[in-house]
Amino acid sequence: MTEENDRNFGRRRFLARAAKAGISIAAAAGASYLLYDSKGPGAGGKAKELVTLPDFSLPARPGQTISVVKGSDRIRTLNKAIELLGGIERFIRPGETVAIKPNVAFASPPMLAATTHPDLVAELVRLCLNKARAKKVIVTDNPINDPASCFALSGIGKAASQAGAKIILPKAHLFRHTTLAGGKLIKDWPVFYEPFAGADKLIGIAPVKDHHRSAASMTMKNFYGLLGGRRNIFHQDINTIIAELAMMVRPTLVILDGTEVMMTNGPTGGSVSDLRRANTLIASTDMVAADSYGCGLLDLKVTDLPYLAKAQSAGVGTTDIDSLKPIFATIS
Repeated sequence: MTEENDRNFGRRRFLARAAKAGISIAAAAGASYLLYDSKGPGAGGKAKELVTLPDFSLPARPGQTISVVKGSDRIRTLNKAIELLGGIERFIRPGETVAIKPNVAFASPPMLAATTHPDLVAELVRLCLNKARAKKVIVTDNPINDPASCFALSGIGKAASQAGAKIILPKAHLFRHTTLAGGKLIKDWPVFYEPFAGADKLIGIAPVKDHHRSAASMTMKNFYGLLGGRRNIFHQDINTIIAELAMMVRPTLVILDGTEVMMTNGPTGGSVSDLRRANTLIASTDMVAADSYGCGLLDLKVTDLPYLAKAQSAGVGTTDIDSLKPIFATIS
């Protein structure tokens, strides 16, 4: 790590990040206010019906849990990473409905890498529809900024639609309340439920980013977008909420894009100078393992991200990547 990066947590950067965090938190609170019932369960004399997200995971396949592909072409690295795990047909069956959850949190162009790259989303849609013969693919997220603007400026809305997916933007009637068994924070909380309730499989796809509170934003943090309500309050215990998201959401597959890594000023970035080319893409059925590998692209260790150990302790994955016998490949 360079001397400049070593000073990342200096006072000047801290103040700048704190200001940016305040803006993001205010936006999140404003956008989600109507999705939160401040009176809690039983308001109006009628208790809420709690729901549980489906478990979309597949049985483990030893030796095909995580793949890491080096290369600068996202389309080729994505296809190779999935091929190494058994191909898209392992994960998606003909006639199924597939939900894809990219990171569309910000109204930001692809070149800044604050959101999932639209080319990856489009290719994943095509693989599901054309190769695996899925009946339907939906692409959805509950962004921090205005959802329509986020899907438009990120390029994800257009790319996914042209590839044949249906875009679902968050609306109040699509949220339901859930309580996570054994959870500390997710209790009678509104979650973006309806788009996923009708899906057979779920694929998460996220960029590797620096984050001013959690130190890193990757596949586990990506599912923060399922939370409604005043979700910014969870920033006070960020490691616990990320671990609980991994307990609440059991995806079929996750894709972690480290082609360009946001090394500083995350999660929003704002300049290409925040990025470093790493030319790495990870595919895995284990979010904890994917993020454990991905943190190295940010010059971090697994121990720098307490939520990884928390998730492992909860039994939702492992930080011991070597035990999974990861498959490596390089595309020239």
